[in-house]
Amino acid sequence: MKYFVPLLLSGCLLHATPATAHGTHGGLTEAKEQGGTATSKGRKWLAGDHHIHSEFSADYKPDPAAPNAAPKPLLGKDGRYTIARNAQMGAAFGLNWMVSTDHGGPLHSRLNFEQAYPQLLVARKTVPQILIFYGMEFDTPAGDHSSMIIPFTKGERAQLRDIESRFSKREAFPTDPARDTEPRMIEALRYMRAQPNQPVLIANHPSRSAKDVGVYGQYTPAEFRNWNDTAPTVSVGMEGAPGHQAGSIKPDGSNDPEGTRGGYGNSPTLGGFDQMTARLGGFWDSMLGEGRRWWITATSDSHSNWRDGGSDFWPGEYSKTYVHARRDHGDVLDGLRSGRVFVTTGDLISELDVSVQVHGSKQAAMMGGVIMAKPGDDIDVVIRLRDPAAANHGGFTPDVARVDLIVGDVTGPVTDRSTDHNTTTRVEKRFNEADWTKAGEVLTMHYTLRNLRGPVYLRVRGTNTKQAEPVTDPKGENPWEDLWFYGNPVFVLVK
Repeated sequence: MKYFVPLLLSGCLLHATPATAHGTHGGLTEAKEQGGTATSKGRKWLAGDHHIHSEFSADYKPDPAAPNAAPKPLLGKDGRYTIARNAQMGAAFGLNWMVSTDHGGPLHSRLNFEQAYPQLLVARKTVPQILIFYGMEFDTPAGDHSSMIIPFTKGERAQLRDIESRFSKREAFPTDPARDTEPRMIEALRYMRAQPNQPVLIANHPSRSAKDVGVYGQYTPAEFRNWNDTAPTVSVGMEGAPGHQAGSIKPDGSNDPEGTRGGYGNSPTLGGFDQMTARLGGFWDSMLGEGRRWWITATSDSHSNWRDGGSDFWPGEYSKTYVHARRDHGDVLDGLRSGRVFVTTGDLISELDVSVQVHGSKQAAMMGGVIMAKPGDDIDVVIRLRDPAAANHGGFTPDVARVDLIVGDVTGPVTDRSTDHNTTTRVEKRFNEADWTKAGEVLTMHYTLRNLRGPVYLRVRGTNTKQAEPVTDPKGENPWEDLWFYGNPVFVLVK
């Protein structure tokens, strides 16, 4: 298994100058995916969700008669459903894989080990059509929450108990303030990195506690850089689109004028996406401009469905994280770790292939990949996506109105680790109906980035709206009318 680490070793990254582009033409129909066909054989786009709560996301109630005893977990009070029920609904809404991620509390590692894990095994047996990972919503030291995905092994049960009991900031009783520090989180990441079966850690709802655009809360740009430096094959990214997207829908299906998407009360989402992802040339682009492998995902954060009075869609009902993988736990996890991922809301698309190659070459890189080029080379890009003709789970049949090819320079490490912008990021090309060819549900676009001057990354996004950039989501917005998809980047390095 091969992992990519941040591209901080090549001197060329520190002396990059922008590429220029003129015109378009094609040329990837004969291209082979980087690494050869052997590694990609049998891979398909598999939809999933890595942030799902069950009844074992408990509330805790102290016992007045025993004030020195740990509070008792009250099951079904925060997360409402069984793991099997979540799996059944995920499968019904088109998921191929999922992660059960209950958040912790006092001595929760014991609850996970003794009660939740046996029910996870029941779910695997009763819903075999979906790959189910064991994990948790890690109570992150000096941060908010993170999805921790445990590799599918015979030791998964003990592995999660070990990490949670050692490092979850809410695990100790009595409360231990020493657990809630950034050095403790760095220690936890070093511990995970050293394990023979490394977990994957994805930061959840990164800007939910932000006070304004660029005014961050529990998670900061410097913090994520520290994580990624410490364990680049464990700390691999963040939720681009948070869950709780049904916060503006009432149980009768009408809109709640006071409801917010994602539970983002202070600094709202933009097109359903977190500001750290949605702002062109913002935090995500600053990470990619350093050459970091920092990926985005989209989840339901399902606790209680909107039909039951909650603020959530069922897993797969609205948001999906697609991984290019074989139907195998190990390859799905490798895809998440390696960035073979795109995300979409409202089933706007169901496939996205981005192929990047030096003009005239037969070797292409896909999302999460890298190709080598020389100064002056032309870079051919082919974008293919599937825009489903069938109605989505909201009863709508949205059409892709525009696709953006976004390019940014890779210039190496930033001096200020709080940096949340990349001024070189630009929309290189906006495609609309006049620019693509259509064959059934498949749209195909071609572009050539001319005269490469230095290393770059390329990424793709699209929408059903007319918005040039995603705008702030107002309270009461119907989430089905404002849909976006985002692909993870491809890197082009210069020899």
